[in-house]
Amino acid sequence: MSHGPRSGLLAVSTALLAMSRHLEVRDVLKTIVASARELLDAQYAALGVPDDHGGFAQFVVDGVSDAQWKAIGPLPRQHGILAAMLHEARPERLADVRKDPRFEGWPAAHPDMSDFLGLPIRDGDEVIGALFLANKTCPEPEGGCGFTEDDEELLGILAQHAAIALTNARLYERSRELTIAEERSRLAHELHDAVSQKLFSLRLTAQAAAALVDRDPGRAKGELQQVAALAAEAADELRAAVVELRPAALDEDGLVATLRTQIQVLDRAHSARVTFDSRGVRALPAAQEEAMLRVAQEALHNALRHSGAARVDVTVEKRGPGAVLRVTDDGGGFEPKATRRAGRHLGLVSMRDRSNGVGGELTVESAPGKGTTIEMEVPGG
Repeated sequence: MSHGPRSGLLAVSTALLAMSRHLEVRDVLKTIVASARELLDAQYAALGVPDDHGGFAQFVVDGVSDAQWKAIGPLPRQHGILAAMLHEARPERLADVRKDPRFEGWPAAHPDMSDFLGLPIRDGDEVIGALFLANKTCPEPEGGCGFTEDDEELLGILAQHAAIALTNARLYERSRELTIAEERSRLAHELHDAVSQKLFSLRLTAQAAAALVDRDPGRAKGELQQVAALAAEAADELRAAVVELRPAALDEDGLVATLRTQIQVLDRAHSARVTFDSRGVRALPAAQEEAMLRVAQEALHNALRHSGAARVDVTVEKRGPGAVLRVTDDGGGFEPKATRRAGRHLGLVSMRDRSNGVGGELTVESAPGKGTTIEMEVPGG
């Protein structure tokens, strides 16, 4: 560090505070990477969270543009220097990574890197990630410039706090998921009990009306009126349950923030790249936001589970007083004319019903091998 111990300490403190400020895992990863790159004056920084199959469940970079990252291609595998850090759980500080015997090259679009510093992120005995930097940005004296022992020590401190921040974020997300699951389970039991009782009464009353229709039409009419009343009560119970099941985040945060959060989770959970973008959308009537969220969830489920897509893009944008939701994937696609079979399998009937129910319009564009785009437009309010 060239700015003296006081400013160096301030930079470390700022980095640690930034890491502890976030609760979403991906936000924590991005903050760790950005903090490490800035703190150690590196041109590039990355953080990989390993999966159990020789790859990375998550991989975050800083110093590489979106266009560069897209051109580089698929996430790296655990090999060479990365594998050494993950499997042997030791730091790696190299004057030129390209000259190391374990170096196995990189894709054509990958930026050129020389000096390299990498450390495992550990939670006890478990390696939960690898943090690495490349190309120290400092004046190059004779003999070159690279990362120092002090840099390695500083990155080690950052890695320890990164482990705490990452573990806390994971615990927070698991806790939130458990809370949601418990609440849905409670509501499911309440819904089952309430509606089952109403439907049981309705069935008995309908049977009584059927038995009386020939010998006592007057009483049969009364029983049928009771059937109508019970059916209305059952419908009210269902409506109340639907209101309770409406995601709390949608009520509190609105459609855009809720979709962004859910898509961040899907992007972490699946190998496909899942992105979200919004343009000028303001609050919509609650029923329209609910319908758009459900259609987005159904379309995402289809794209991630059935289409074989490598990328799924979701956008919500303003159109007149309303908004348009668009879910596009680059998967296998299907023949939209085969509506009976494909429609039922992919939930298109349900999506159209949800869209029509709020005065919206649903369109589907797809072809075998050409991916799928599902668009839903609502009128606003």
